[in-house]
Amino acid sequence: MTRNKLKKKSLINQKELWIMLIPVLLYFVLFKYLPMGGVIIAFQRYSPFRGVAGSPWVGFEYFRQFFSSIYFGRVLRNTLMIGLFDLAFGFPAPIILALLLNGIGNKTFKKATQTVTLLPHFVSYVVVAGIALNMLSPSTGVINAFRMKLGLDSIYFMQESKYFWGIFTSLRIIKESGFAAIIYLAALSAIDPTLYEAARCDGASRPQQLRHVTLPGIIPTIVIMFIIKVGKIISISFEQVLLLQNDVILDTSEVISTLVYRRGLVNADYSYATAVGLFETFVALVLVLSSNAIARRMKSESSLW
Repeated sequence: MTRNKLKKKSLINQKELWIMLIPVLLYFVLFKYLPMGGVIIAFQRYSPFRGVAGSPWVGFEYFRQFFSSIYFGRVLRNTLMIGLFDLAFGFPAPIILALLLNGIGNKTFKKATQTVTLLPHFVSYVVVAGIALNMLSPSTGVINAFRMKLGLDSIYFMQESKYFWGIFTSLRIIKESGFAAIIYLAALSAIDPTLYEAARCDGASRPQQLRHVTLPGIIPTIVIMFIIKVGKIISISFEQVLLLQNDVILDTSEVISTLVYRRGLVNADYSYATAVGLFETFVALVLVLSSNAIARRMKSESSLW
């Protein structure tokens, strides 16, 4: 049988998989690739009444407006700082959680702990933000009640700019660490048990097993997840920020995505908002390409491509 006939037979045998792939392809085409055509209005003075075809071209005017505005430095600083906070504290949190769960010997306790840490992922961020605001309230919040018991002054956390980055990062860690830990638990389960047996026979302690067996076994997963995380440094969900934001702390809470929301949807300045969004996407693309290139240079099998 020729090679072409073998390929054709293989494709026919996998027709169920190809059929299952169709909804996924349609999703990406309809909701990811087709909307990309809309970025063209970043280079036009777009009017909904004239449409894309009738709106005049303005080149990079809206990009120049954004780069020269008083908001550029502030929103870029806030976006990068929140992203770096998330990378520094939010990225290792699920790895540490997965290692701790993996070390629990009692299966019932392990499942119960994993379920408890996983539940916040399925709770709406509106509910999570509401609980956080109540807990941080200066009059009825648990944290301030505890501080007053210790003889300390009450703090209005959501009225002081210096607390916003920490509060936002903490909520993301509490909400998403349990869900993200599943990936690392799957990677840990793929490590060959005979490696641990060999390490124990050589007299390796648990920290030494962690250092020489466990961590090297999940390094490729960590690198890939790190590359994906780096690409999202600048892409902060505007809903999550808006739920915690108020006018008093705008100097540290205003990020690119909330600026796009205010200019695009609230003020109907579609071209300016699209230009800012396009800038955000470009920076995210550069970050992903750079981190992938570094990962490929350090360890080629750990890079995305």
